[in-house]
Amino acid sequence: MDFRRWIARRDQDWQTLDQILTRMETKGIKFLATEDIQQLASLYRATSADLARAQTHNLNPRLRQNLQALITRAYSQIYQGDRRQEWGKVKEFYLWQLPLVLRQTGIYTMAAFGIFCFASAIAWWYSWRDPAFLELVVPGDLISTVRDEGQLWMGSILTMKPVAASGIMINNLSVAFGMVAGGVVVGLWTIYALFYNGLLLGAVGTLVAQHNLAIPFWGFVFPHGSLELPAIFLAGAAGLLIAKGIVWPGPYRRSYAIKQQAIAAAQLVFGIVPLLIVAGIIEGFISPAPWIPDGLKYLLGTAFFLLLLSYASRQRP
Repeated sequence: MDFRRWIARRDQDWQTLDQILTRMETKGIKFLATEDIQQLASLYRATSADLARAQTHNLNPRLRQNLQALITRAYSQIYQGDRRQEWGKVKEFYLWQLPLVLRQTGIYTMAAFGIFCFASAIAWWYSWRDPAFLELVVPGDLISTVRDEGQLWMGSILTMKPVAASGIMINNLSVAFGMVAGGVVVGLWTIYALFYNGLLLGAVGTLVAQHNLAIPFWGFVFPHGSLELPAIFLAGAAGLLIAKGIVWPGPYRRSYAIKQQAIAAAQLVFGIVPLLIVAGIIEGFISPAPWIPDGLKYLLGTAFFLLLLSYASRQRP
């Protein structure tokens, strides 16, 4: 094969591709003529084949370098539109679609909230009347710290904030994902996790109230709990959605119902993850900070929760 003649024959196409790419890089694809856009894809494929041939036959290094640069530029221009479109879809989801899903699945979130609150009320009721109940629910070291030492247990977080924040995020995410996955076993694990966590919070709330530590305790909980607890309820809602598709598919085939409910559950998960990440950062850095007054922590928690409610009520203009 006469590679000089081949290069001379293909050189015009390479120059054309270079000119089209230069116009795209300086003015954008909107300013390209229709025929240029049509040529771009075919020239990109042909030049890719030319580069492969040049590498196979070990042609002039400068030629291979130039062809590689052309291919890299073309790839960037052709596929950046796809990336922008993908980011546009992400933006669209978080701006408008997720708030809509939050409203549409609100009844399941309220059901998860109801299970949690019912368990908390049971724990509160029995913990005031039977001290032995506390020992069944609350870890012994927490009880001894509050009862015997008269102090809360969260101060240790301050000595290792980044590590604590990371560990909190991982733990919260694992709990949330467990609740979502619990929908597969007809929601039994989801209900159990909600009930158990409700019992634990109710019992701990009673414990600190009995030893006059309720104000600093809830001051610790409010900043991150205003996001963390809604995220847990959303995870419970996602698990209940999946369970509904399995147990009560309605007029649809069970496979179709499960698929539809799983889509809604997955959309909720995309909302749960950022909530828990932000809550973990707050719990690691703000909630245990002794230099922030409890009153300010209550205000911060309230503000975070109101912002979340405002976000959930967003509607497309």
